[in-house]
Amino acid sequence: MSTKSDYTDEEWATLLRAPTVAGMAISVADPGGPIEVSKELMATLRAAVAPPSQDPLVTAVSDEIAAMAAERKNPAGGFKPHGPAPGDQVLDEMRRVHEILVAKATPDEAKAFGTWLMAVAQATANREKEGGFLGVGGEQVSDREREMLARLGTTLGVD
Repeated sequence: MSTKSDYTDEEWATLLRAPTVAGMAISVADPGGPIEVSKELMATLRAAVAPPSQDPLVTAVSDEIAAMAAERKNPAGGFKPHGPAPGDQVLDEMRRVHEILVAKATPDEAKAFGTWLMAVAQATANREKEGGFLGVGGEQVSDREREMLARLGTTLGVD
């Protein structure tokens, strides 16, 4: 079992921002306006602080994210995808998370962590319908969001 002391400060910061970045994956896959981004962030944070697993590593990271949110600190740190390919930057960050986990966590911890990140991304994608007009019509998860979820699962090794 790995603990915070098994990771460098930089690695731990990467793990801490991972759930927020997983939510960002959905936001950059199918960008919306500021209200939609706000709703996506709230869905991301709710899912990040309520992991579907009691894995100690997942719980430790989730608890620290909850403490950061209570102090109004940004769990994403300084990570801000930009430029022409923000989705690729998000996936590169998730690839880095996966590499850290493969190197330092047990296989069960790595799987639980990746599964948690996918649950966060899925919760973000499910937050409300895409398209339609005034809540009528549209789809729960857009094609671009589904594609990003698939790419995210492959990147995290949990597809």
